[in-house]
Amino acid sequence: MVVLKRFGFIFLLKNKRLLDMSSVQLDGSHTRSRTGGESVGYQGRKHCRTSNIIFLCDNQGQMISMGKPMSGEHHDLYTIEDTLEDILDLLEQSTIDYKGLFLNADAGFDSKKCRNFLEKKEIIANIKSNPRNRNVETEDYFDEKLYKRRFKIEKANAWLDSFKALLVRFETLNITWINLHYLAFSILFLRKIKV
Repeated sequence: MVVLKRFGFIFLLKNKRLLDMSSVQLDGSHTRSRTGGESVGYQGRKHCRTSNIIFLCDNQGQMISMGKPMSGEHHDLYTIEDTLEDILDLLEQSTIDYKGLFLNADAGFDSKKCRNFLEKKEIIANIKSNPRNRNVETEDYFDEKLYKRRFKIEKANAWLDSFKALLVRFETLNITWINLHYLAFSILFLRKIKV
């Protein structure tokens, strides 16, 4: 485990009682890359080269985990099972029980593969339906009131953007990029708990 990720894991382990796990929020974020490097690719919607990372935050907007960076031309569902496995791995290491969690995600995560994975992990998926993915009506669980909590991850992503080193990617190595994120997670957590 990389040094700052290890620090983030220990910090999370010692302060997990301060997290609000009544629901968690999942979302991806594309970051512009100026120098290229690992996991960088052209993203048509952004009209530039980006890296995409999927984040998980608690119900207060505290970032708690993330998947590995992936090249910008890939959408959020690309290798979603591996990404979710990475995200849940840190929770397991921090002895945070994710079984029974309510997980909010936008319509970009509406797929059978994603829903089935979460169901196997005993996580309750509150994912907005994507009409483009549906040929027939389904009985998937969806709570509109709970879904409104998803704004917390949008806010958390904006907090991450306040770190200039994360707003635009200059690091070419994924390991450096990942470390910077875990450092930012810890700094934001420290600000909240005012240790």
